[in-house]
Amino acid sequence: MKSAWNIFLVAPLFLLLPLRASASPASDDQPSIRSPNGHTCLACVAVVSVIEQLAQVHNSTVEASMERLCSYLPEKLFLKTTCYLVIEMFGPDIIKLLSTDMNADVVCHTLEFCKQDPGRPLCHLYPLPKEAWTLTLEKARQIVKKPPALKYSRSSSDICSLPFLAKICQRIKLAIKNSVPFKDVDSDKYSVFPTLRGYHWRGRDCNDSNKMAYPGRRPDNWDVHEDSNCNGIWGVDPKDGIPYEKKFCEGSQPRGIILLGDSAGAHFHISPEWITASQMSLKSFISLPTALTNELNWPQISGTTGFLDSFSGIKENSIYLRLRKRNRCNHRDYQNISRNGIMASECLPFRLHLCFLSLSRNQLLDHPAIVLYAMVGNDVCNGKVDPVPEMTTPEKLYSNIMQTLKYLNSHLPNGSHVILYGLPDGTFLWNNLHDRYYPLGWLNKDVTYAHFYSFLNCLQVSPCHSWMSSNKTLRTLTSERAKQLSNTLKKIASSQKFTNFDLFYADFDFQEVTKEWQKRGGQPWQLIEPVDGFHPNEVALLLLADRLWKKMELQWPHVLGKENPFNAQIEQVFGDQGGH
Repeated sequence: MKSAWNIFLVAPLFLLLPLRASASPASDDQPSIRSPNGHTCLACVAVVSVIEQLAQVHNSTVEASMERLCSYLPEKLFLKTTCYLVIEMFGPDIIKLLSTDMNADVVCHTLEFCKQDPGRPLCHLYPLPKEAWTLTLEKARQIVKKPPALKYSRSSSDICSLPFLAKICQRIKLAIKNSVPFKDVDSDKYSVFPTLRGYHWRGRDCNDSNKMAYPGRRPDNWDVHEDSNCNGIWGVDPKDGIPYEKKFCEGSQPRGIILLGDSAGAHFHISPEWITASQMSLKSFISLPTALTNELNWPQISGTTGFLDSFSGIKENSIYLRLRKRNRCNHRDYQNISRNGIMASECLPFRLHLCFLSLSRNQLLDHPAIVLYAMVGNDVCNGKVDPVPEMTTPEKLYSNIMQTLKYLNSHLPNGSHVILYGLPDGTFLWNNLHDRYYPLGWLNKDVTYAHFYSFLNCLQVSPCHSWMSSNKTLRTLTSERAKQLSNTLKKIASSQKFTNFDLFYADFDFQEVTKEWQKRGGQPWQLIEPVDGFHPNEVALLLLADRLWKKMELQWPHVLGKENPFNAQIEQVFGDQGGH
């Protein structure tokens, strides 16, 4: 399976609208569309479907719908330009094929973005044509006259092969792979730039030319002359000559929140508007450049480290915002070190750098932190034809987690706290979604989530074949393994002691979250991302954060620290403390 980096680069070649249904394990492979693979096939079917449905919605020609789609895209990241280039290259044949009632599956197989490998089943999203597939495909190839391999040169389709882009591509690739900011002048792992692992992922740097000024550190000389910890509190009170940092923060037990997670914790999200013709407008793609440069993640509104107002409209806030409200001295002290597709096995002793290279905490200079370890699905989830052998065993998980905790103990300041988050019961997905229509099927009532899951599994790009499957035995087995892994985490939390942090375990209470949502009049399926059909959405993440916060308040209040009695005065003197 390809990495988010591959999707980041392949996407512009498909109008930057890939149905990236998975946030999948990392890979160092360079992206290319010289030969078909699951993700390029998925992207092609999604884009051609949108083109076809736009023509249907607006009662227009296919050519007009392609023009409409390109006009919707923003200029940023060359999205609009790329769209027109792609249409110029493939548009004439797409027009011919759609005009003869060939569906998106047939179009993408004809153009060879999809391919049936020998011995493998035919992968299709839509119902098969009434006549034999081979006959339909042969007719389609006759319509476009020549085999696509002879018509289109794809040898230079990797945009990073262009000399003037090679260097910046490499830098972006390393930023994504290592989870460190792309733009970081002083190399302190904090940035003044929002995306590409910037302050959407961790507190904004307040001085990018000073490596010793960053969020979460203990104040330098009580920040008399400048703000060394970026919490917006500095200077001296002219009334009594006492530094504000000393007056307002000393003894208040400041602390930060750090998430070590996967795509769920990063809040992987693809907007339904991007693939739903009936909802598409000029406003639909405004957020696309930001999303792409955040690897299709939205950590700035996530349940753990979100700092922006929720788009969901519910009253619950992230763990970070609650910590900040409890003690304004915690301002900007958050880190979301989540990676799409990461699993515990990637944190083996000789690969710890893959997980924690970007962890920023100095044992001597920084405040303690609350660390939430939440690899909630990838240890039981993969897209293989037979997913079971790839699942992490309890024994392997135990070894991996112990090595991870030893690493954290050598890097976290004394007085920190680590919470191990359990795994969910993913049978929820099939049970609540399989017979509902998928976004690409809303218009014509022809594609359900069962069809979508089957398509992903056939392409071997599913984020979780074992739960997103019609095979009840496989779904049950996966939930049993998830429960075993959760019990392993619980065992570690109850039996192990470390010098620099105390250790806790928390269940992934999705069933309780579902009950709470239903009490508010919601439906269970509304808690899952509609486009990928897998990840918990923003509402679910905030409700999960609410449950974890209440658990800490009730059972581990010392983890949260004191409520700062000077909060009102901090706000009076420093306002929003420089914002986020």
